[in-house]
Amino acid sequence: MILDKLQTLQAKRMVLASSSPHRKEILEKLNLNLTVIPSEFEENLDVKSFSHPSEYVIATARGKAEAVAAKLSASSATLMPHLIIAADTCVTLDGHIFGKPKDKHDAYLTLSRLSGQSNEVLTGVYLKLWVGDGSWKDTTFCENTSVRFAQLSHELITAYIDSGEPMNKAGSYGIQGLGGSLIEGISGDYYNVMGFPLHRFCQHLDTLMPQLAQ
Repeated sequence: MILDKLQTLQAKRMVLASSSPHRKEILEKLNLNLTVIPSEFEENLDVKSFSHPSEYVIATARGKAEAVAAKLSASSATLMPHLIIAADTCVTLDGHIFGKPKDKHDAYLTLSRLSGQSNEVLTGVYLKLWVGDGSWKDTTFCENTSVRFAQLSHELITAYIDSGEPMNKAGSYGIQGLGGSLIEGISGDYYNVMGFPLHRFCQHLDTLMPQLAQ
């Protein structure tokens, strides 16, 4: 898909508009010329104003990307990157969006709700391609992965919360850590559950190659 184009891609400057160590870890698998610039966008969009969770995560990813683009544009001494990458992930069940828990009680309620159910992990990705003369070309997509939870006892949920892992995770769990022991199976992209859909991203990079190669 893009493996035969990596040499060209690695010569391009890319910015990850995120402080997520897992998104950085996933993208580093491609050995891209990647700089991390955390976005200062306040993730406080009104969920109820969107007709579908996919619209919500794409809008949040867009806010992150545009905040970093504005920051770079304001710095005349900064060379524009060829590509800005932003993403946002949420967990949904029966139309309800589960973000990061507010506290341990909130995490307990979320994990109790997910117990024995299949939830959907949605990641919205927003790509801003620099085309010169102060202009960007925007591309978006959303990836969906189904995650099936085992039946969780009160003791198991409490022990997991006490580990501290759920407290900064969408849906109050991390598949790449202790939370993986709670999951019976997934249908879709594992990396998407970690926070970034690597395969779909590579597909979109491939379509952007004509412009990136210029």
